[in-house]
This record gives sequence, structure tokens and C-alpha cells, in this order.
Amino acid sequence: MFGWRVRTNTNDIARPLDNETEPAHSRYLTAGRRGVALLYTYSSARHDLTGSNGFARAFKQHTWAVTVGGGDEECFGYYDTGAGDSINRTVSVRLGLSFVVRLSVGMDSRSVSNFELKAINAWDKRNFTRGIKSLFLEYCSNSTVHGIKYFGCKRRTLFEKIWWIATFLLSVYGCGRLIQNIYRKWEQTPVIVSFAEKSTPVWQIPFPAVTICPETKARSEYLNFSQVYFQMNDTWRDEMANETYDRFRAVAQVCDAHILRGVSLNQTTDPACVDLLKNVSMPLESALFFCKWRNDAGLCSEFFTETITEEGICFTFNSQSAGEMLRLDELHSDYEYISEKRQSPLWSLEKGYAENTDLDTYPVRVLGAGARAGLYVLLNLYERDTDFICRGPVQGFKILLHTSSEYPQVSKQYYRVPLHQEVIISVKPQMITTSDGLRDYTPERRQCFFNHERHLKYFKVYTQQNCELECTTNYTLRKCGCVKFSMPRDDRTEVCGASKIDCYNDAEDELLEEDVKFIVDKSRDYRAKCNCLPACTSVQYDAEISQADLDWKSLFSAFRQSLGEQDGAQFARLTIYFKEAQFITSKRSELYGVTDFLANCGGLLGLFMGVSLLSLAELIYFCSIRPFTILRAYRAKRRESNVFFDAPPPIVEKPKDF
Repeated sequence: MFGWRVRTNTNDIARPLDNETEPAHSRYLTAGRRGVALLYTYSSARHDLTGSNGFARAFKQHTWAVTVGGGDEECFGYYDTGAGDSINRTVSVRLGLSFVVRLSVGMDSRSVSNFELKAINAWDKRNFTRGIKSLFLEYCSNSTVHGIKYFGCKRRTLFEKIWWIATFLLSVYGCGRLIQNIYRKWEQTPVIVSFAEKSTPVWQIPFPAVTICPETKARSEYLNFSQVYFQMNDTWRDEMANETYDRFRAVAQVCDAHILRGVSLNQTTDPACVDLLKNVSMPLESALFFCKWRNDAGLCSEFFTETITEEGICFTFNSQSAGEMLRLDELHSDYEYISEKRQSPLWSLEKGYAENTDLDTYPVRVLGAGARAGLYVLLNLYERDTDFICRGPVQGFKILLHTSSEYPQVSKQYYRVPLHQEVIISVKPQMITTSDGLRDYTPERRQCFFNHERHLKYFKVYTQQNCELECTTNYTLRKCGCVKFSMPRDDRTEVCGASKIDCYNDAEDELLEEDVKFIVDKSRDYRAKCNCLPACTSVQYDAEISQADLDWKSLFSAFRQSLGEQDGAQFARLTIYFKEAQFITSKRSELYGVTDFLANCGGLLGLFMGVSLLSLAELIYFCSIRPFTILRAYRAKRRESNVFFDAPPPIVEKPKDF
């Protein structure tokens, strides 16, 4: 058996195997290990690769063996060729691989009738590396990214290539840092609050709800607080009527807390506190002497209703009803927090008034600016009911302006109306709305809640103040085991008695401290559970105040009118109106939307590297689609050549005539 080793060096001719001599006519061929042996048939008419699942029949003038790569694996087979021919030929295919053909053969082509060939390891590592390099050079030469084409340019020196690579990397770094800054800004501050393009007329929003609380907490005919205060010792306590003692402890919860320190009240719960306060407090008809709304006079009871606040029994104008503001099914049934019965089906805080709504729709609104379009109230307290121990030296009324859907918390922010004074409050509304584009943002990113996003246990309408009140209620219950009489509660929660005054006051102070600590230390769990962000649509009423002395007694004398039943009365006058007929609203909107973010990133990529969206698609193409299509084409070509056989070739004997 004779054969030749097929080598990959183009300068070598196939040589005889070791220990064998080269005859005049040869019949067998040996291909190198880890190489690929292909059958290549040459004729004057065509070039093609032939083979048929183990055997190949060659009837052309010349039949060559072709090997890819190098190695030591042997394979044998027949071949036909002209006598004494030496062949050096290279066949190039895709993936940058070179098929080197060379062998020295000689015999009569008519003497061979079949051919069989075995091939192993179609693709060696060197050709794989060569293919990757070829693909990279192809990308460099065709890329639209600035500077990439110089990486693989053969006409550039090594120094030039290094310079371009360094410049490219610096551009990538600078672009990446700026994109990081834009992303951080987009992630942390995606919302901007700006002024609306157009002003809003005041008739599009409700007139502020007005809550008025007298500083006189009890009528002297029912309870002389100062007298009982000085009688609070063991001797007098035994002689004091239980009813008087209960009234004193109830009124003590709406007086200044510091006056009762050191006084033993012996009352942890007081379920009758609200009923006692209603019995001794100033009635609405007495405290609110005369009222006008939009310059139309009427009884104050037509405009105001009783409301329970931390200041005791107060009177509110233009508030929503309890059924619209509170979840009555969650609340106890001992007493009503809000006695307002009028409904407001055509208004909501988020949507405002419905279209084509009548101007007299509740909650009421004004038609313009000025005192004639506002609210006028003549307030009254009797001198005999004044008590300086309970509320201190400043007597009169506290006034709170709030939205109709917000439960009043007078002690947080209020204006004073002293006795014998006229106070004029000109209101400037501050309204913040939120664009629909922010609805897809999380509440934490937009920093506000829509009404449906934040459920409150006791309130139907979400406002930040309602949420804060509920949070304070929960914290007080957790700390004291009861809540203040003005806080919303269910049937299972007790009302704190006079002995718990310090406890619920301390609870409110501690919660305020946690407010500040939560900003510094985010691990404050309870404050995080409150989660009282502002409402996405909110209205606040800022005020400018002016006041002057009200010498009403001189007025009576000038008209020669007797005081009569008003002897001992102490009047104050309050006027509230909008300062201007229009105001500028604020609006939360996207500072950086997705479109803005992509546009900024695209601008930076174009500035630093000349990259566009198609450049990124180009990179993805050369990293995925292009190698896949090349590999698929190569495998298809290999199947067409049919060079891989399942069984090893048989050993064929020499012909008898050899």
C-alpha cells in the first residue's frame, strides 16, 4: 500500500509516507490528522465537490484529494488522475478558510472505477480564530461609529491604531459619565413643578371651608372652670358633685395642658367626653351672631354646622358631608364628627366641578374677587363666660381655612380673631395639579398620591392632612391604648380620659420628632408606614390679614340704641374674600420623560462617537446575525460536498495488473 501525506504548506508537494517508496503508479492517499479530506473532481467543463454517503464514483479526467488544516489522522481511498501530475491548488471558501490542495499522483485514469474517503474534524482552532478576525475586520471596515474603521486598517501603523483606540476609549468614558448623570437625574427628579400656561378664575374652585373655634370652652352657667380648678384638692373633691367633676375633666382636654400638671384627675377613659363638651360649649346661634354670604344676609345656622375638632366644638362653613369625607362603616356610632348634611355630587378634589354645573352648586363658590363676593361673620362671646385659666390671656376665636374635603385640624395652623377687633382676610389660593403623563409613574417618583392609590381606613378622600391625622391616631393608640376624643376611631377603640392628656400630647410631639429623624435616618419604621405624601391635586389658601379696632359700643351710642340683651357681649367681625379674580396654578409634569431621556442620550452618543440607533443595530448584527448566517452557509456547503461518512473506508487491494 502506497500513499502520500497531504500538507498545508503551499510550498510543499505531497511526499511518500515513511518507509515507503514512490512507484510509477500510486493508488492510495493519506490525509493529515485533524484535517478535512475532500474529493475534488476537475474537468474542462466544471469544478464541483462530489461524494455519496461513503462512496464516490469519478469518471472525469482528473480526481484530486483536498485537505483543510493539518494533523495526523489518516484516511485512504482511490483516485483517478493523469500519470505523473503534480498539483498545487488553493480553493477559498467562506469564513476565511483556505483549502490547500497538493499531491503527486500518477496512473492511468481509465483504471479506477470508484473512490471512498473518510474525513474528520472539519474546522480546527486556527481557522476559527482566523474567521473571527476576518469578521472583526469586516465590521471595522463597514462600521458607522467614528474611529472604528482605523482599528483594522492595514495601512495604519501600530502607533496610529493605538492612538485611535485610546481616543475612542476616552470618548466612551466621557459619554458614559454624562449619560450616568442624566439617568440619575431622570431617576431621582423626574418631576418638575412649574406654573401653568393660563390663569384660573376663582369660580372654578370652591370657596375655602372656614372653621371657627371659640376660645371660650364652657358657659359659666354650666361650669366655672377657674373656680373648680382652685377647688381641686382632696377636701373639696369629696364635696364636689360628680356631674361638675365630669364636666371639668371633659373641658380640661380642650384647655392648655400645662395648667393640669400635678393635678390628679383619675380618669383613663372618658366615653362621654363629647356629649359633655356639647352640653357646656357655646351654641352656634350665640357664638355666630350674624352672617352674610355673597352679600346676602341670613341665619348663621344656614351656613355653618358643628364639627368636632381638637379645640372642642367648632363651626364649619362649606365642608363636605360626613358621608362623603369619612368611611362611616369604619367609625363608631357614639357621635357625629361632622353634622353637615348637604351633598356635593358634582365636585371632587381631583376633577373639580363638572361641566355646565350651576353656580350655586355645593360646595359653594364665588363669582369674583372682593368683599361683596365673600363671607361676612359677626362673632360674639359674653364677658361672663370668659375664662383666663383655661385658654390664657388671649380671648376670641381661632379661624382655619382649608379645603372642603379636608378634616379640620385647627391647632396646626390658624388665624386669630381677637375680641373687639375687625379682621379682614384676603385669600390667595395655591392650587397644584398633576399631568396625566405622570400617572404611570410610581407615587414615590412623582411624590404625590392620586385618590385611588392611597387607601385610608377612616377617610374616603385622600389629602395629606387626612393621612397625617390618621397616622397620629394610630400612633396615639399604639402608645396610650386610647385616642383623643376628636380623632377618628372604631367601636373597639377607647376615648382617652383626662389622665391621658400628657400621653396623647407626647405622642403627637414624638411623631413630629420622628418626622425630622425619618428625613435623616430612613430606618424609622413607623414614620415610613405613615407614607403621607401630598395629594396630586391639592388646594391651599394663603391669606393676607389686616385688622382694626371694632368700637361697636360707640356705634350703638351714636344711633342712640340701648344694648339691652347685648349687655356684656363682646363682638368681633370677620370678613373673608378672594383677593384677585384669577390666580396662577402650578402643575407637576415630566422633567425628563422617556423620550427626553433617549433624546439626551442620543445627542451625547452622537457628539462623542457619532453613534445612532442604527449603529447599535449594526453592532448587534455583526455579533449575532452575521456569524450565524456565515456558519449556516458553511454547514450547507459542507453537506453539499458530502465529505463526512459514517463508516471508515475499506482497505482496497492493489489491482492485479499493477
